[in-house]
Amino acid sequence: MARDAPQIDAYGDGGFRLSSGRHQGSLLILRDEPTAWPVRSLAELTPESLADVLAAGRAEVEFVLLGVGAVNALPPRAVRDTLQKAGIGLEFMDTPAAARLYNVLTAEGRRLAAALIAI
Repeated sequence: MARDAPQIDAYGDGGFRLSSGRHQGSLLILRDEPTAWPVRSLAELTPESLADVLAAGRAEVEFVLLGVGAVNALPPRAVRDTLQKAGIGLEFMDTPAAARLYNVLTAEGRRLAAALIAI
């Protein structure tokens, strides 16, 4: 199946510039579709905020690439445990690093969900 993953061209100023246009606020990219994501900080991240990723399951998502904001920090234990139980990996880093890595990984054809907190 051909991929049409959006590229992240820029980030900052409270949002992202994708190949498909500007996106204000945090961003969830699942199945190569960017959508608004209501998580504004790592403190707001819950297993429920990743419900769409969990519903897609391991067949569609190898791992979640989580951009945690301006500074890298450990995601809440409930989120880590929920993804582990679902068999979905988790890679987390600051949002700038995650945005850059997202472009590399999608070019390699990796099946991932990107959950990026806007900075």
